[in-house]
Parts: sequence; structure tokens; C-alpha cells
Amino acid sequence: MFIFANKIHVSKMRRLPLCIDLAFCIMVLPIMIMIFPVERWYHYFPGYVATVGLWLYSLYALNRFVTVPFLFKGRLYIWLGVTMITLSVIVTYCISCIMLYTPKPSIYDEGIFRLFPNIQQYQQAVWSLFMIVETFSFAVGLLTQANIQRLRSKEVEEERRKAEIALFKAQIKPHFMFNTLNSVYGLFLTGNEKALESLERFISMIRYVHTTALCDFVALKDEVDYIRQYMAMQSLRLNELTTVKLETEVEDDELMVPPMLLITFVENCFKHGVSPVEKGYINVLIRERGAKMTLITENHICRVITHGEHIGIENCKRRLDLQYPGRHKLEISNNGEIYKVKLSIYLSA
Repeated sequence: MFIFANKIHVSKMRRLPLCIDLAFCIMVLPIMIMIFPVERWYHYFPGYVATVGLWLYSLYALNRFVTVPFLFKGRLYIWLGVTMITLSVIVTYCISCIMLYTPKPSIYDEGIFRLFPNIQQYQQAVWSLFMIVETFSFAVGLLTQANIQRLRSKEVEEERRKAEIALFKAQIKPHFMFNTLNSVYGLFLTGNEKALESLERFISMIRYVHTTALCDFVALKDEVDYIRQYMAMQSLRLNELTTVKLETEVEDDELMVPPMLLITFVENCFKHGVSPVEKGYINVLIRERGAKMTLITENHICRVITHGEHIGIENCKRRLDLQYPGRHKLEISNNGEIYKVKLSIYLSA
């Protein structure tokens, strides 16, 4: 019942801006236009009046659906939005500079002070209507974007919690724990000096998964360290046929990233790139330069049977679309022999 009521509320929130748009375009703007002597101007200059009206409606649509949304995206889009605002001012100026007639001096103008004596009434009307449309369209656009951001935040939170619960269960599922602990036990039996270190790493991984379940973002260095520990633990159960390589090039390891997002692509490598009888390799590169983070994974595809192999990747795609709209790029290639993923994220807008 609560979910149904919430969907109705979201639907109403999304329809509200459309109702405001229709009210402004059908009622408010025509009334504002009629305040000026449009009827007389239309009688003598119908083409000019039609041009101004078409421009005002086009300006409203442009601001609502292009300019304002651009201001909520990355830096490049913000500059595009500012450029479009500048161009709209230039176009309005060009329209207002069209001389329809040369006013004749009147005896009634004597003794009357005018702040802008060279600006005619129709030019004042153009600029007044431009300011009305610009202000109203931006107000409605900002309201709409605020609602979109609020809804997106709720969706991100829901998707994040689902993903982290699923990943947590995947990390502690019996076969993972059994294989890992069995590998650690073997190290202890053989007296390997890395046995205690491996056990501590395993405990640290479980603790990290548990603590980040309540966090929206974690430091990039913590996420990279978790991936390093995960790959080291998985390597314990591999034989000499599989080579594992991790490279990191991070300038600012204090940048914040969503927890348990990158690990899905690394897990996918071990799921499809490991075989006890077939040669394979797993290469992982994590690079961060200028607040742009890049993850590259590559693995040889082994002939193994897996179930639910696309769930994790699709989940990550959804999280990326919600948390980094217009600020990420995901490329996946699969030629039947090599599976490669390249993910780029602009961590700062």
C-alpha cells in the first residue's frame, strides 16, 4: 500500500511541471503580451509580432528542456548552458534592434523625462517579455531539476542498498568462505609465513563489506585496498595456469566513490577467467588523474558454466546511471576469447 501511494506521489510530482508549463504558455504569457498594444502592432507589422511570439515560446521551451538541465550536469554542459543564455540575449537584442518606424516628435513629449529616450515602446515590450519568459522558465526549470534530483537520490539509495546487500551475501556465501578458509588452513599446515597475514586480510575484507553497507561514499584508497585484498585472497586458490596482475595509479586517493561498485567487475574476472585446466590471465588497472577515475579489467574467457552472470553488471550500470548521469562511460567488449571492461567516471562535477 505504501509503495502504491509513493508511486502516485512521484507521478504527481512529475506531472506538476508540465501543468505549470501549459498554464504559462496558454494563459500567463498571452495575458502579458496583451498588456502591450499588440493589436495595433499586429495590424501594421504582423510578421514582426509573429516572430517575437514564436521566439518567446521557443525561448521558454529551450530554457526548460535544454539550458536549465545543462546547468545541473558537468562543467562542459554548464558552459554550454551559459553560452545558450548568452545567445538568447543576443537574439533578443537583434530582434529588438529592428526598426519598425521612426517616431515623430510630439508636442506632448516636451517637459517629460524619459530614462531611455531612444528606446521605443515595442522594443521595451520585447525586453520586458524576454525577462518574464526567462525568469519564469528558469524558476520552473530549477523546481523541476530539484524534484528530479530528489527522486534520483531516493532511487540511488534504494539501488545502492539492494546492490550492497546482494554483494555482501555474495562475499560471505558458503563456497567463497570455504575456499578461502581452506586456502588459509593449507598455508597454516605448510607453515607458510603468509598464513597469518592472509587470515587478517580475510577478516579485514569481511569487516569492510559490513561497515560500508551503511555508507554512501568511501575514500578511493579504501576501495582500492579492498580490491587488492580481494584479488590476493582469490589468488590463493589459483594454480600456476592463471596469472593475476593489479596496477594502481592514483593521484588523489581521498576522492570519494560509491562503495562496492568497482568490485563487481573484478569479481566478474575471477568468475569467467579462472580454470583449473586452462591457461588464463586477469589484469586490473585503476587510474585516477584530475578527478577522472578509470577502471580497466581484462581476462581470458575460460569455458566455465556460470549462473546469473549478468545480474551484477546490470546492477552496476543502473547505479552508474543514477549516481553519475552524463559523467561516466562504460565500454564492454567480448570477442569470445577476451573480456574487457573500461569504466571512466568523473568523480567531481
